[in-house]
Amino acid sequence: MTPAPPADAAADWTIAQNWPAYTADEHARWDMLFARQASQLRDRAHPAFLDGLDLLHLSKPGIPNFDELSERLHAATGWQVVAVPGLVPDAVFYHHLSQRRFVAGNFIRTADQIDYLEAPDIFHDVFGHVPLLADPVFADYMQAYGAGGLRSLEFAALHRLARLYWYTVEFGLIRTNGDLRLYGAGIVSSHTESVYALDATVPLRLRFDLARVMRSPYRIDSFQAQYFVIDSFEQLLRTTLDTDFAPLYASLADAPDVPIGTLLPGEAAQFNAA
Repeated sequence: MTPAPPADAAADWTIAQNWPAYTADEHARWDMLFARQASQLRDRAHPAFLDGLDLLHLSKPGIPNFDELSERLHAATGWQVVAVPGLVPDAVFYHHLSQRRFVAGNFIRTADQIDYLEAPDIFHDVFGHVPLLADPVFADYMQAYGAGGLRSLEFAALHRLARLYWYTVEFGLIRTNGDLRLYGAGIVSSHTESVYALDATVPLRLRFDLARVMRSPYRIDSFQAQYFVIDSFEQLLRTTLDTDFAPLYASLADAPDVPIGTLLPGEAAQFNAA
C-alpha cells in the first residue's frame, strides 16, 4: 500500500518548488557546482548530455526555475520537472515517469555536503538527470522504464528493475565512437566519480546484458565496483520495449545474485582502463 503524502504535498506527492525562497548562498552553491561539473565533463560526458545543458539553458546563473525549465523541456520531448519533498514511494515515482514527469527534490546540499550526500538534491536531480531528458530516445526510454516499473510491482520484482535503473540511469557508461563516455546521473553529478568511472583501473566495466544487470546488486555508499556499458540509447529503449519482463522475472527467481565486482564463469571485463 502506498503511504499518504506529507501534509504539504498534493496527492501525487508534488509540492511547489518555491523558487523565490532560495537564498543568494544557495544560488551561488548551484553556480559553483555547475561550473565545476560542466568544465570537467566537457570531454567525458556523452554529447547528448552536453547538448541538453545548452538546449535547456542550464548554464543560466542560479538554481533553475522548474516552470521555465519544464517549458523548454516539454517543447523538446514532452517532459516536465516537478518538485517533491524528497524520495517518494516507488509506485508514485514510476507513475510520474510513465507520464513523462521527472520528480526532483527542491532543496540543495549544504556547504559541507558539496562532494557527497546520501539523499539526492536538486543538483543531482536536475543537473544529473534532466539534460538527457531533452534527448528524444533517452526520454522515451525513461517513460518506458516508468511503465515497466508499474508492471514490476505486480511480479514482486521491484529489486530487479531497480538494478536496471541504477546501472543505466544512475551509473551507466556508453561507448561513443570507440570511446567510453558518461551518462548516468550519479556519475555526471559527482566531481570525484566522474573521474573514477573512466580512469580508475579497479572497477569492472561490463558489456550491458539485461539479465546480468538484474542479477547484480549495488552499493550506495562508495564508488561503484562495476559499471555496465551500452552501445547506444536506442539499445536501452529497444531492450525495454521488446523484452517480455514477466518470463524474465520468472527465470531469474531462483538465480543467485552475482557478488559485486566479480565475474561469472566465462565472462570477461570489457573496456577496462589500461
